[in-house]
This record gives sequence, C-alpha cells and structure tokens, in this order.
Amino acid sequence: MPTAVAIPIELPAVPVPRRHPITVTEYFRMGETGVLDPQARVELIEGELIDMPPIGAPHASKTNRLLDLLTAAVRGQAIVSVRNPVILGDLSAPEPDLALLRYRDDYYVQAHPRPDDILLLIEVADTSLVHDRNTKLPLYARFQIPEFWILDIPGRHLDCHREPDSGRYTQQFRVHDLSRVGIGAFPGVVLDLRALF
Repeated sequence: MPTAVAIPIELPAVPVPRRHPITVTEYFRMGETGVLDPQARVELIEGELIDMPPIGAPHASKTNRLLDLLTAAVRGQAIVSVRNPVILGDLSAPEPDLALLRYRDDYYVQAHPRPDDILLLIEVADTSLVHDRNTKLPLYARFQIPEFWILDIPGRHLDCHREPDSGRYTQQFRVHDLSRVGIGAFPGVVLDLRALF
C-alpha cells in the first residue's frame, strides 16, 4: 500500500476579518436614516454601539433631582444637559446622565459639545456601575474632561474624579459630606446632595 504524502497547498493571501469601528459621523447618519430605532438606548463608545439598560425609577429620580439642583446653582453661568450626546473624538458619542457645559447663547444648536465645552459629566449608576467605572471613567480622563462624578446608587455614595492627566484622573475621592459638594469649575457653588440618599 502506498504511503500518503502531505502536499502543502498554497492559499492566496487573504486579509483577516477585522472589526469596522463606527465613526461619530456614521453613527448620527444611522440615526437620521432610520437604521437605528429612535427609541433605542445606545451609545457610541470607541467605535462600538453599546446597548444601555432601561432607566429604573431610582435612577430617573436621582437624575431629576440632580438636574434641579445643578440648574438652580449655575443658571446663567452654565448649561445643564440631560442624556444628550457629547462628542469625544471621531469614535465616541456617549450620553452622560448629566453634563455641565460652558454657557453659550445658542445652547449648542450647531453641534454637540466637545471636550473643551464640558465642565463636568455625571453618571447616575445602578446597573451601569461597572461600565461607568471601567469604560467611561478612562474615556473621560483620556479626553481631558475636567471633572467626572459617579453617583453610585447601590453603594449610596458619590465618587468624584478631577484633574485628568495622561489618561487618568489624578484626584479621586469619595464625598463624605453630601451637604457641601463643590464643583471644580465653580468654586463658589456648593450643593446639598443629602436628599439623593
């Protein structure tokens, strides 16, 4: 019986399949043309569409309370934006629960805010806590967002992150006195957040 001999087969060089990151421009075009359901809760993070969980009552309540407090504290000095996109480079358009933006008379009618427009971002975290800490925190630091808060609903505390440098926040602290919470961009503004917990 003859012995089988393996004969090498040369295959043409074929590129390996790779992911195609979605750009911010493509993302918004997908929304305009109906590719994305208008009711879908998605964010564009680093070129990928991320499904966000539905907003529960505690999350909505705390977001609304923070909105009320921030708006009263900075009226005429800054704009408080709720669950609207901010543009971070070509591949990310997160929708933080709250964004404190530099005041502009046109309220950003021509384009969504970019890093230089942002004074503070806030994520109210219940089911999204791991995503907010592991994905959004380093993203916001990398784009030099000056201040980022995570309101941790299950943990019943507020974590503040300030002074971004080299892709991380150099000041990170848990707020122990919720009766006197300051905002880095407004040294004279003090918020009483005790009603959040």
